Amino acid sequence: MKNKEETLEDRLWSKAVNEKSYKSGDTYREHILEQYKIYVEMADRISARRNLANTFFLTLHTFILSAIGFSYEKLPILSNIYLLTLLLVAFLAFCYTWWRLVKSYRQLNTGKYEVIGEMEKRLPASPYYAAEWKALGEGKDPSLYKPLTHVENWIPLIFAAIYLAGYLLMVLPRFWPYLLK
Repeated sequence: MKNKEETLEDRLWSKAVNEKSYKSGDTYREHILEQYKIYVEMADRISARRNLANTFFLTLHTFILSAIGFSYEKLPILSNIYLLTLLLVAFLAFCYTWWRLVKSYRQLNTGKYEVIGEMEKRLPASPYYAAEWKALGEGKDPSLYKPLTHVENWIPLIFAAIYLAGYLLMVLPRFWPYLLK
């Protein structure tokens, strides 16, 4: 016998608790609404944490680039190719961590909003899933809406490219005499 694949609806709603198991159907619906409010608040907090992480990394990379620009001609330490390589690896690791965090928050929010959409099926209105998200073309039509995470994904990659280009501009001139032979 083949097992029926569980749907999101099957996993979301408890089989042991339903409107009939409550003394009042009104109380049951109130509890669904309260759980919905809490869950929407949790999704909003994930977005706030994502924004805080973006602010942290943007500030960090702005500071790094400013420090490099300020100290480029003033510190002989930047002439050490081994140190430059170590710094490049560290900066690229920061970029990868930032990129991965953005991707993780995107995946987490996608799941949360799927659950919100499923919960809205039991509410009188479906403002997010059936209305707003559909009106925005589900993020698939950039002329209607371009999800922020699509833009956010590029920022760490741009910083990584800047670091790599800066590294090459600082290191390659040292090797030109050897490369031109």
